[in-house]
Amino acid sequence: MIISASRRTDIPAFYTEWFLNRIKAGYLLTRNPFNANQIKKISLAANDVEAFVFWTRNPEKLIKHLKLIDSMGYKYYFQYTITGYPRLIEKSVPNPHKAIATFIQLSDLIGQGRVIWRYDPILLSNVVGLDEHKRIFSKIASMLHGKTKRVVISFADIYKKTMRNLDALNELVYSDIIKSNDELFELSSFIVETASKHGMEVETCSEDIELSKIGIGHGKCIDDEILKREFGIVVPSAKDVGQREACGCIKSIDIGQYNTCLHGCSYCYATYNSKIAIKNMEHHDPCSPFLIGNLESIKAIDHTDSNPTIQQGALF
Repeated sequence: MIISASRRTDIPAFYTEWFLNRIKAGYLLTRNPFNANQIKKISLAANDVEAFVFWTRNPEKLIKHLKLIDSMGYKYYFQYTITGYPRLIEKSVPNPHKAIATFIQLSDLIGQGRVIWRYDPILLSNVVGLDEHKRIFSKIASMLHGKTKRVVISFADIYKKTMRNLDALNELVYSDIIKSNDELFELSSFIVETASKHGMEVETCSEDIELSKIGIGHGKCIDDEILKREFGIVVPSAKDVGQREACGCIKSIDIGQYNTCLHGCSYCYATYNSKIAIKNMEHHDPCSPFLIGNLESIKAIDHTDSNPTIQQGALF
């Protein structure tokens, strides 16, 4: 079993204490994101977890506890996002220089093969246009030289909920780069050339568009090849059918919850209502088996009426 921690929120940045309590307890409880009354118990026993994949913009709090996690027998690697966008777009993420310094610290601790740089999503706008993307990417890549082997890119999906948040920024004028082949291929070609200079391969995340002719393959963020290379762990390579069609990830269990990240990124798919995220944080208890709330608080937080049931499955 591979644990994704998490596509839905930044556990290392905001919920490290909770995560440490859960691995010490050996389990956690999750709710179905589409039906809060469906609850599953997930084993976190070291012999049940092949690896954790951490998704983060700021692992600083978790870094302090990696020796403990190592001593408990867990394997892990990081998907680490650094985009360097202005505060208009990314309200509360770490300063890029701080984020890069933390990335380097993490890479030096666990190895460059276990820290993947994510430059995603790529959002084209009046404040970060094509040339500015080139400048930002080039600067970050040069500072991460020798600290990672891979950079993952994706192009912003303009969903209705994303559009609503972006449209609320009066100073922002954005466009869908997928609809502009010339700009997309110009930027992608620049990214490949720049990444190569700094010893990085480039892969896309959940993208239908074919970029193999310029050296960009379709990636797996939950990746059996990384697990085999870094830890000698052999797991099934079949695609996770629960993910989007263009996603290449292998099967994992995500332990996060939507609308719980406080980074304030206007393009975010997982936290699309900042007010709900703040409210959810008020119900976070580091000692609870749930990320947000507990069994008694389900009705209050999720506005459900029926009685919750814990579903027993293979992980019990």
